[in-house]
Amino acid sequence: MNDRPSAARGFRGVLVALLLSSCAAVAQALPLERIKLPPGFRIEVWAQVDNPRAMALGGNNTLYVGSFRAGKVHAVKFDGDYRASQVHVVAQNLNMPVGVAYREGALYVSAVDRILRLDAIDARLADPPRPAVVRDTFPRDRHHGWKFIAFGPDGRLYVPVGAPCNVCEPDSDRYANIMRMNADGSALEVFARGVRNSVGFDWHPATRDLWFTDNGRDWLGDDMPPCELNHAARADMHFGYPYCHGSDIADPEFGAKRACKEFVPPARNLGAHVAPLGMRFYTGSMFPPEYRGQIFIAEHGSWNRSKKNGYRVTLVRLKENKAVSHEGFAEGWLQGESEWGRPADVLVLPDGSLLVSDDFANVIYRITYRAP
Repeated sequence: MNDRPSAARGFRGVLVALLLSSCAAVAQALPLERIKLPPGFRIEVWAQVDNPRAMALGGNNTLYVGSFRAGKVHAVKFDGDYRASQVHVVAQNLNMPVGVAYREGALYVSAVDRILRLDAIDARLADPPRPAVVRDTFPRDRHHGWKFIAFGPDGRLYVPVGAPCNVCEPDSDRYANIMRMNADGSALEVFARGVRNSVGFDWHPATRDLWFTDNGRDWLGDDMPPCELNHAARADMHFGYPYCHGSDIADPEFGAKRACKEFVPPARNLGAHVAPLGMRFYTGSMFPPEYRGQIFIAEHGSWNRSKKNGYRVTLVRLKENKAVSHEGFAEGWLQGESEWGRPADVLVLPDGSLLVSDDFANVIYRITYRAP
């Protein structure tokens, strides 16, 4: 009798038990009771991952997770009940591999000046392939060099390139923009200009327009300029950087060169220095109907404000494709002037629950809903 299958099942069971017990221990150490959510919502630690940032859903119940400082890309397997069961390292020793995107069985990873690809990755989590270089012509600057990446409805890979400074006037064909290219790295072009540092974007589920977050410049005070949520209804729009911030704040150094009225204003001004990173339209059915088609944003939190702000997940409500409000959804990672977590990205699972990565606490949370 061949007992290998049963042994394998037993080993997988041990792995699941170890992961769940580890997550339970982490959950007990984190003050999750301090997270305030609307009635009916619940948050739990879903997986323990080293420095998790951007997330992308792959095949075979797999979530891929990039990192900022760890230099690794992780894969989190989950079961039919959407419980995380195993965590694999599928790439390591990379240069700030924040962004991950999945297409036709391949995982694309951003590493500052390079876009890499891991082929047939879903079946090779325990023995991942050597990354292939898709394109390696992006700037090497580490200042705002980390990149969130995603495939758009047009099948092209969108790649932001941040400004290599706090505020400067860089070559707009190279910096402070959002670019796009074919999956093989060809036909690279600028899609949007005047974007200081976008680390999150998504496409409206109905209109297929691109919406993106942008981090405002520093050293103009505690309360200005605002960080932004922007709406790019077409290619070749300019969103103001470095000449104009928010809707009407002329930059003290560069603002005299071009007036704010020349640029596309934000769809919504967010809080100053809140550092909005990942954002997603809610496309699930678990949450109440009023959340469908609305935008969740992970606010990573301020680093140089005299009183900290951000450190939360917010909700931007849309009406007739216009952003009409910005409100807190999950709050409590900031207690006074001390933080114990920093949301970095959000992602909707197929069951409609919401994942939130936290690169400070080194965990991924899952938010679910049951009618009270």
